[in-house]
Amino acid sequence: MNRRNILRHPVLGEVLLVQSERAWRVSISVRVSGEVRLTFPVGVSQRRALAFLEEKCGWIEVARERMARKRAALPPPLPDKEQRERIEVLRRAAKADLPERIARLSAATGLRYEKLSIRASRTKWGSCSGQNHISLSLFLMTLPEHLRDYVIIHELCHTVHHNHSPRFHTLVDRLTGGREKALNRELRAYAIR
Repeated sequence: MNRRNILRHPVLGEVLLVQSERAWRVSISVRVSGEVRLTFPVGVSQRRALAFLEEKCGWIEVARERMARKRAALPPPLPDKEQRERIEVLRRAAKADLPERIARLSAATGLRYEKLSIRASRTKWGSCSGQNHISLSLFLMTLPEHLRDYVIIHELCHTVHHNHSPRFHTLVDRLTGGREKALNRELRAYAIR
């Protein structure tokens, strides 16, 4: 179970605090919107997590600037009707491509999942639940094929390691031919739109 609340930081503004049973370390993420999220394990005090946040204020500001540049480079959003039509086109393409793709990669890697869902998620390319249910964003269809494969392999590896531990990253790196960091860096150049 996650506990969430909002902190009003004097420099950063609103920061979402998430204390999670699944977290194994304190981490900070900055969304494309500029939102800051501080996640920390149940065994870590909020005071300790906030001390980590204070140490990383400079990094957060740099990340926000990078995200602002990324946002500025994106084309303007489509009108609602065109956006809905685009999503339906992507949904059809995702349903035609992603089930077959994940089945092929599952067979090739020997990593098994229980269920696949395809959603219009705008916050994550994919996720894997504790029950090994994998959810993929239909916006994966906007990525080159090799990055779709990378995201799917990443999620399949979560069926073995339900975290981002060194063992998880070692498995992803092995299954991507030693290219995990390069692929992750390439993926970060894309935004879900």
